[in-house]
Amino acid sequence: MKALTWHGKRDVRVEDVPDPAIKEPTDAIIRVTSAAICGSDLHLYEVLGPFMGEGDVLGHEAMGVVEEVGSAVGDIRPGERVVVPFNISCGHCHLCRLELYAQCETTQVREYGMGAALFGYTKLYGEVPGGQAEYLRVPQAQFGPIGVPEGPPDERFLFLSDVLPTAWQAVEWADVPDGGSLTVFGLGPIGQMCTRVAKHRGYRVIGVDGVDERLEMARRHGVEVLDARDRDVPGKVRDLTGGRGTDSVIDAVGMEAHGSPVAKLGHAVTGLLPDALAAPLMRTAGMDRLAALNDCIDAVRRGGTVSISGVYGGMTDPLPMLRMFDKGLTIRMGQAHVRRWIPRLMPLVMDDSDPLGVLDLATHRLPLAEAPRGYEIFQKKLDGAIKVLLTP
Repeated sequence: MKALTWHGKRDVRVEDVPDPAIKEPTDAIIRVTSAAICGSDLHLYEVLGPFMGEGDVLGHEAMGVVEEVGSAVGDIRPGERVVVPFNISCGHCHLCRLELYAQCETTQVREYGMGAALFGYTKLYGEVPGGQAEYLRVPQAQFGPIGVPEGPPDERFLFLSDVLPTAWQAVEWADVPDGGSLTVFGLGPIGQMCTRVAKHRGYRVIGVDGVDERLEMARRHGVEVLDARDRDVPGKVRDLTGGRGTDSVIDAVGMEAHGSPVAKLGHAVTGLLPDALAAPLMRTAGMDRLAALNDCIDAVRRGGTVSISGVYGGMTDPLPMLRMFDKGLTIRMGQAHVRRWIPRLMPLVMDDSDPLGVLDLATHRLPLAEAPRGYEIFQKKLDGAIKVLLTP
């Protein structure tokens, strides 16, 4: 089959790889009909190379049609249309019973002390072949895949794999009071959906980004916007909220935030080292670019909540603990527990009025063969790229 494979920093290629096969009774094989490039994929493209293997198949946002199921898979059958959550969870362990599916004890990557395995996302998360391919092997298919009806386009359901549950959880974790206010830093795909979920729930929403197309998309959905290229964005947030700051803030940016020159240099230096040296250095002394997170801490009101959905990987990040303690902040973060939020999201996705605007997120639709170009335009923010979809 054809699949997008990793070969080094900014070097991804569509190549022939072996077709996946059933290995365990709980496996299924999916013929992929749509996949997407996630902002988290760009970390593999740019920063997390030391944890990648030559030829790893990328992608953790995918949906398609069931081709084959193992003997222990009873809830889905060949011919059924499904969307596949990005985290691989069993549904029956202690943490899954607590609906902490991103921490599934059955698929935890204990070699690295990490949580549940993820599709297409480094050795740290199991090095499971991903969904930017013609076919996908789905472990724990007795629980993971979500059946969706025939008829509506893939775009109606594809974002249930990651973007929508991640955004919903980010807003849930933000603990905005009824009728309260929320600032979202970063208006990529996750940030865009965070603003829409928050608007749907009746909150006042301010969105922050430094890319014109992203600001315009947010405006289109009724969001107040601030340009991150302006000075003192937290000050402007306070100006808009009577000097207090918003009740809650979401960091939808993560480890590669602009405006962090020292950490950016650290990323660059680490990227020049052989993987055998770079990987342990990143795991024990890694440092993220924290400009966005520091702005979040500054922009939230005293006693407020900062919800982090952007991916971080540092072990020695310098946080402003005095500021956080003095303001009495609550911090919540983590990978989305995808299955936990599907019952709340599916009715909204099925609503023909499209209340979350899922049909107004993708900016580019490319064949799988053009996936390398999709990564390039998304990473460099070219041609107005906000969300890139791939069709095998």
